[in-house]
Amino acid sequence: MTTARRAGVLGKPIAHSLSPVIHNAGYAAAGLTGWSYTRIECAAAELPALVAGLGPEWAGLSVTMPGKEAALAVAAEVSPVAAAVGAANTLVRRPDGSWYADNTDVVGMVEVLTDAGVRPGATVTVLGAGGTARAAVAAAGRLDAREVTVVARRMAATEDIRPVARAVDVPMRAAAWDDAAAHLDADVVISTVPKGGADPLAVTAAWRPGSVVFDALYDPWPTPLAASAEAAGCRIVSGLDLLLAQAVGQFEHFTGVAAPRAAMAAALAAARAT
Repeated sequence: MTTARRAGVLGKPIAHSLSPVIHNAGYAAAGLTGWSYTRIECAAAELPALVAGLGPEWAGLSVTMPGKEAALAVAAEVSPVAAAVGAANTLVRRPDGSWYADNTDVVGMVEVLTDAGVRPGATVTVLGAGGTARAAVAAAGRLDAREVTVVARRMAATEDIRPVARAVDVPMRAAAWDDAAAHLDADVVISTVPKGGADPLAVTAAWRPGSVVFDALYDPWPTPLAASAEAAGCRIVSGLDLLLAQAVGQFEHFTGVAAPRAAMAAALAAARAT
């Protein structure tokens, strides 16, 4: 008899998430019968109670906005990268029933940015100051960036990111959102702001052709910011690229087997084509 195993993605809103498409395709390709992955609408304040109420069949959880910081609080053990970032996008059920928190966004960002041609010594601008922005700063450190500029609507929020920059040994500057357009000429621009938040910058941006612009959103795609950058000759990385890269790490955390990446990528591409 096959033992049912479950996993899912927590967030609010969550109806748009394509994570179930990726993970369920992975289960099928890997022959993991009895495994299923679903979406769960969950605000940050609701996360602790929801996680506490899950049964032993739950192997793991993906955590998206706005619960990445709250996910740390429910874990008995936290990976060094999640601790440094101060946010977790992955919760893994341990045999004793406790939870382990990790952040596969960082490794995923390093992967997709490296694939886009980012090399050591790059200047990086990060738009936003939430959990995904922290992962972006950590990724910049792993990529040996020369400097990171964090642009936020609330300057006070940038101070929460400075410990991340120190942990990964990358110099960091803070900038006000009103000055965002002046910082879009970096070698790498990473937008982590919610849907619509960066749209006005698409009109005012003076892009530098050849730079890498990574918008962590993927619904809708392309975003106005990404479309503007692509038209100016920038190399574009989408939230779909990150979604797949970070999901591969989560899949292996949850199941303990190698992720069938090609099948997962094909399922994601098919879902976006419909």
